[in-house]
Amino acid sequence: MSAPAAPPLLLSDSQRATLEQLSRSQTAAHRQVQRARVLLLAADGVANTRISAEVGVTPVTVRAWRARFEEEGLAKLGQVRQGRGRKASISEEQVKAIVHDTLHTKPAGQTHWSCRTMAKHAGVSSATVQRIWHDLGIKPHRVDTFKVSNDSRFEEKLTDVVGLYLNPPAKAVVLCLDEKSQIQALDRTQASLPMIKGRGATMTHDYKRNGTTTLFAALNVLTGEVTGRCFDRHRHEEFLKFLKVIDAEVPTGQAIHVILDNYSTHKHADVQRWLTRHKRFHLHFIPTSSSWLNQVERWFRDLDVKAIRRGSFNSVPDLIAAIEDYLQANNEDPTPFVWTATAESILAKVTRARRKLTEVVNQ
Repeated sequence: MSAPAAPPLLLSDSQRATLEQLSRSQTAAHRQVQRARVLLLAADGVANTRISAEVGVTPVTVRAWRARFEEEGLAKLGQVRQGRGRKASISEEQVKAIVHDTLHTKPAGQTHWSCRTMAKHAGVSSATVQRIWHDLGIKPHRVDTFKVSNDSRFEEKLTDVVGLYLNPPAKAVVLCLDEKSQIQALDRTQASLPMIKGRGATMTHDYKRNGTTTLFAALNVLTGEVTGRCFDRHRHEEFLKFLKVIDAEVPTGQAIHVILDNYSTHKHADVQRWLTRHKRFHLHFIPTSSSWLNQVERWFRDLDVKAIRRGSFNSVPDLIAAIEDYLQANNEDPTPFVWTATAESILAKVTRARRKLTEVVNQ
């Protein structure tokens, strides 16, 4: 019969705040960070064996740290009892040096440290470096991309578009419109092998180009249905043809609010003249460098992953047929994307990003 699970550790609000700050620290002693993580998990009711596996210490250590906290609280969190436990094979000074060099230096001729290059630099094993990086959440091999919009009307455009998502107007349809240009009809140079038990499907890494097409697509924000047409090019002439398709499909009497980017085609003089004769169309432009704000971009990603990337197309008509099949399947069982972020929360995040960029530039 297994032993009963230990009860959750009782923490005050101030103790939890202190431990959460310590668990994210990149300058505190490695052992202190581990202990803070153990105590937080224990307070959440996680079993000792799971805690030991997640933090990288033994269950005996977990039980000992729990007992010590219940006895002494946080008063002696940073102190190590003499003569207890396995002696550290690396000093706290070495850990601090590894962390400092990882964050503030680069190896000669390279853009970032790896476990092996840092291990050679610091005179320790690569496993030691990996453990320190893992425990402190340091990931030199990863780079997250971003782009902060410099649009002078960013707040105005953002508020307008998010307002349509969160509070769409009555007796109107809201469409996210964009074009996915230069979709390539790629054919593999050799036949692909199907998936079998014990082995995934295979395809050659090289391919033959058989032409391209451009997909114009408009995602209905409320229903998730998509109207799409493929054209050879993506000029204002094709854009106008697609607007006429939308005009024919949307019932008379409904206003049409179209969310789209700042591509010059969307603002062409011929387009403007057509819009003056079709008063129910209202264009809403997203801020520059903010494609993430247009929901149809998310649908384009699904199209690419599910229907195009692993396909093999002998011709452009084959590619268009595959796109149309995906459109039909989507519209038979549409699922709208649910937008939850408010304009205020996005603006706060962008403000923090701009402030951080300014600090880096001024350093």
